[in-house]
Amino acid sequence: MGEPGLVLGIDIGTSSSKGVLVDSRGAVVARASRPHETSRPRPGWFEHDAETVWWQDFLSLARELSAAVAEDHPIIGVSVSGIGPVLLPADASGKPLRPAILYGVDTRAFDEIRELNREFGEESIVERGGSALGSQAVGPKWRWLAKNEPDVFERAKLFLMASSFLVLRLTGEYVLDHHSASQCDPMYDLREARWAADRVAAIAPGVELPRLAWPTEVVGSVTAEAAAETGLPQGIPVTAGTVDAWAEATSVGVTAPGDTMLMYGTTMFLVQMLSDPRPGHGLWTTRGAFPGTYSLAAGMATSGAITDWLRELVGGEFGDLAAAAGEVPAGSRGLLMLPYFAGERTPVPDPDARGIVAGLTTSHDRADLYRAALEGTAYGVRHNLEAMREAGGGTGRFVAVGGGTRGGVWTRIVSDVARIDQEIPAETVGAAFGNAVLASFALGREPDIEAWNPVAEIVRPSADADVYDEFYPHYRALYESTVDIAHFLARKNSLAFSPENSRQSRLK
Repeated sequence: MGEPGLVLGIDIGTSSSKGVLVDSRGAVVARASRPHETSRPRPGWFEHDAETVWWQDFLSLARELSAAVAEDHPIIGVSVSGIGPVLLPADASGKPLRPAILYGVDTRAFDEIRELNREFGEESIVERGGSALGSQAVGPKWRWLAKNEPDVFERAKLFLMASSFLVLRLTGEYVLDHHSASQCDPMYDLREARWAADRVAAIAPGVELPRLAWPTEVVGSVTAEAAAETGLPQGIPVTAGTVDAWAEATSVGVTAPGDTMLMYGTTMFLVQMLSDPRPGHGLWTTRGAFPGTYSLAAGMATSGAITDWLRELVGGEFGDLAAAAGEVPAGSRGLLMLPYFAGERTPVPDPDARGIVAGLTTSHDRADLYRAALEGTAYGVRHNLEAMREAGGGTGRFVAVGGGTRGGVWTRIVSDVARIDQEIPAETVGAAFGNAVLASFALGREPDIEAWNPVAEIVRPSADADVYDEFYPHYRALYESTVDIAHFLARKNSLAFSPENSRQSRLK
């Protein structure tokens, strides 16, 4: 089982950061969280300040959790994860040069996607990297930086993500895990498991790329300086880290081919494990968290972000709104919502898609709207799962995780719409717990995930599934029938919210 003691897992999310201390039996002995804001300086732009969000959250969580440690059970290992893929350009010392450009919710690099497709060829990009270029890809964001902020681009010497930024601060080691790298299309060779040097040279010349490691590898140890800042013991091992969704999948045992995780958060994210790569199909084919593994991923641009927006718009608390939505009949009394409020990522790769609520009347109330939002994201889940099956993915377990699983209304709607059984684990703290699992593997503990995090509940489809089967074809038709209007409005929206016409808005 390895050395006794506690492992620390910390995750930097879109709207909050979380940390846990886990013992050798998989028990969470302490936990903490910190909310933070995501800056949205222009429509389609989403950013984090690495110093004030990533590092300050880590410091605060590490200090609080370190204070909960007993002398006879010290912290003996650290693993971190974060939102990704993101682009944080830094100078040679690791100092950030601008706020990090976030993952697929940030859609600023649309022109650069087309440019790189012409430069390298769409088929070649998919065959070598596993995925078509979209807002999730890092390469177009680099090209956008070169064209729009040339002074920053010229000074950039290092390329960091949330996890690798923290690893650098803790250990002084400049490293990135293979999974995160495999989302840096078109800069990574999926089958060769290495950087695509020729494409890197064309996209980010002069930038030193991090060495690659697996999330279960120890890549360094906490330095004296980091120990003084964080309260962590000097010299304890630190793993490579990874993107939050893959840490979360590990936390619930989604590791066998065909197993799928549904991550209910600010965005809806789906990860399915594969035994071999399946390039293309409008989804993302990536490396997994463990050597020799692959995964098929899908991500909606919004989910919890819509419910948060609705709550602020109409007032009330999440629990009350969810309870009221639970009393609304399936179909939201004749409402149908297209949840593309920040564009869409998969399986509709359209940054200029827009949200639509069809069927509104003066008789509808906020509970109807709230349920329509939950149903809209559930239709998006069904659409993505169909795309996964078309890509040759498996049909194993479905495991639901994240804050959206609380209360039961949303998961029940997804099970009905998609006609799937969803396992809900006992521990849903998420990626932070997954980091503790990854650190335990790195320390030789070989954790038994079924014992560490058993299934607490299974949500099965109800009779409402038949109702949603009637609505779903109309959901699919709604985008196609309104796409031209949405693109027109997206252009008008971009002009209306340009810097000279608007103040900075924020997504909480």
